[in-house]
Amino acid sequence: MALKKKIYLAGPLFSHAERDFNVYLRDRLVEKGFSVFLPQEDGCDDTETRLELRQKNIFENDVKGIDDCDIVVAVLDGGSDADSGTSWEIGYAYAKGKKLLGLRTDFRTFGPEGNVNLMIEVSLDELEKDIEGLLSSLERYV
Repeated sequence: MALKKKIYLAGPLFSHAERDFNVYLRDRLVEKGFSVFLPQEDGCDDTETRLELRQKNIFENDVKGIDDCDIVVAVLDGGSDADSGTSWEIGYAYAKGKKLLGLRTDFRTFGPEGNVNLMIEVSLDELEKDIEGLLSSLERYV
């Protein structure tokens, strides 16, 4: 039996809606047979941890999550630019030679003139506009 590919799921996680979406997307990825590192749950990134000023621990856990993954899936919704933490994770993963897939579901900004910042977009192996497209693209990496 082949080992499951491990995905690091990068994305904004500061509102209830963002966190709920991340959990939903994680569950869909797990259904497809992937193992998923979700920073809001697996990286010790929660309100209590932040109040204890353990930011270095959060940072180190997330970096290790990227180091240990095969693929980074980055949620690029949240406005005209990607979340700054997600952007850093993309840059780090790119430098480490990880496969990078982006998901931008905001149809107001998905067009032929560009989808996201060019440094982000060119770093990605693929950019999808919906979850089904992302899941279909990921089949090539199983």
